[in-house]
Amino acid sequence: MACIPTRTGQEDVVIHISDTLKIIPLELLGLSEDHYSILVNILQQPRGLVLITGEPHAGITTTLYACLDHISLEEKKIWTAEDPIEIVHKGLRQVQVDPGKGFDYPTVLRSLLKADPDVIAAGQIRDAETASVCMRAAIQGRLVLSSLCADNMVDSIERCMNTGVDQLVFADAMLAMIEQKLIHCLCPKCREKYHPGREEYNELVQIYGSEAFDERNIRYSDSFNLYRPKGCDDCGRTGYSGRLSICEILVFTPEIKRMIRRKESPQSIYQAAVSSGMTTLREDALLKVLSGHTDSRHARLTCL
Repeated sequence: MACIPTRTGQEDVVIHISDTLKIIPLELLGLSEDHYSILVNILQQPRGLVLITGEPHAGITTTLYACLDHISLEEKKIWTAEDPIEIVHKGLRQVQVDPGKGFDYPTVLRSLLKADPDVIAAGQIRDAETASVCMRAAIQGRLVLSSLCADNMVDSIERCMNTGVDQLVFADAMLAMIEQKLIHCLCPKCREKYHPGREEYNELVQIYGSEAFDERNIRYSDSFNLYRPKGCDDCGRTGYSGRLSICEILVFTPEIKRMIRRKESPQSIYQAAVSSGMTTLREDALLKVLSGHTDSRHARLTCL
């Protein structure tokens, strides 16, 4: 609850009420088939660091828990350091971080390493020391998952390169970076199918790039259809119901790792990943538009 006094004596009282949070299975996050396959393969690796990045309220914590739930097997010893612990999971050994008592992320993570874990999760990397501990844990044979608040993938790479950790350690530690945003879904009960005009099609090509359309052989024809919101009683007349993620996954291939060791720029590293076939955030949004999960206007507002 937040109480905010004003100069005139009036007050605003805001009370946040939420149900008990629940873990959403990985397969229900709205990932494309390719992204789901890539992520499942990453989570099967025995060592390395996986960073989930994005802006605040982008569903990063939800994705982090979904990943942990996916690998939470009886033979896996999984420890987490969280601030706060948002979801209690019986398959995890969860530790509450308390910086005010000297129990900060680096201190907790170093303690967890002594417990010989298979997997470690740090709720969020907020400083260079935490980043260093996570990376060194990864090269010591643990699978490490964490999150990083950043505007985009290039910003995430740059922040990791500027932590003061040796570039050789950074390159060796990383498995993947996942940038994500949340996008509103069209209500499945009232979404309206329509045939867009040539002008709207050309606008989509201009926004998302002709390469994305050519690669997937998407041509304008009488059978080319999109969906738009309409509104019904089930969705409160908004036309939208629920949210799903759009994302891009940068896998740290041997070539990407070599570029990091050579201290090449974050922008060139990102472009190399795109050139090697990485589906970008914008392209993933386009796929959600073409599949009818969302409309083109909302996709543009979310990812551009």
